[in-house]
Amino acid sequence: MLLPKFDFHAPATTEEACQMLTELGKNAKLIAGGTDLMVNMKHRLISPEHLISISGIDELTKLDSSDSVIKIGACFTVADLAESEEIGKKLSALRTGARALGSPLVRNLATIGGNIGTARPAADIPPSLMVYGAKAVLKSSTGERTVSLDKFFRGPGLTEIQANEILTEIQAETPPPYAGAGYINLGIRKAQDCNLVNVASFVALDGPDGIIKDARIVMGCVGPIHLRAPSAEKLLIGEKPSEAIFAKAGAAASGDCTPIDDFRGSAAYKKAMVEVLTRRTLGLAYDEAKYRG
Repeated sequence: MLLPKFDFHAPATTEEACQMLTELGKNAKLIAGGTDLMVNMKHRLISPEHLISISGIDELTKLDSSDSVIKIGACFTVADLAESEEIGKKLSALRTGARALGSPLVRNLATIGGNIGTARPAADIPPSLMVYGAKAVLKSSTGERTVSLDKFFRGPGLTEIQANEILTEIQAETPPPYAGAGYINLGIRKAQDCNLVNVASFVALDGPDGIIKDARIVMGCVGPIHLRAPSAEKLLIGEKPSEAIFAKAGAAASGDCTPIDDFRGSAAYKKAMVEVLTRRTLGLAYDEAKYRG
């Protein structure tokens, strides 16, 4: 299947890319890894007249973990996330999410910005970033703004990115001592398949044997966007970590999600799996938190 005709542009800087995007308007699309865009173009779902490649812009491919805020360029590949020792040390759930995404060939091309920007409710990267309170940096010819990922997604395929903006960077604060996170995805196959349910959990303790002072739970595939589990999070705060409290939180998270029946599974099954995965990811988060003093 042949691609539709288009003009290809390769700006050298983010500023140049922003200018091109402003000038070319709705007739242009950004391309980095292209793992989704190329498929959509081949199937004639979209036919942009111009493609603006941003994968060669150095500042968009960098990882900076030198201070308390970890900064990941939007074109940093999923394969590099999966292999990064720094990401594994500071944002372990993100590396787990990266390793769960697609096949090795897909991970070599796919980018963190692309996986977020396509706004698929079943994507692996968003929940494993959202539990760390991550933010997206959006840049245009007129300025720059930062948006929390909690408010970034508006619906399937819809985000806060405006037509003249480029997602340039993801920022996440290094977790405090005695904090940890876990991520698990469930699918029919281990690779090259859409997730059935995925859950990421984060807990922060007030000491090595202390109570839970902060908790975040993010669920995917069970709503039009990735969902937080507010009642489950509230239940955990102030409690001593235990299998019993994690089981209660899992049941609460099941009530916080809004799945639908589809060919991959029933809504009832997805709710049941949210309960199971929430309990398990909280266990993973607690195991990590105990040793991150």
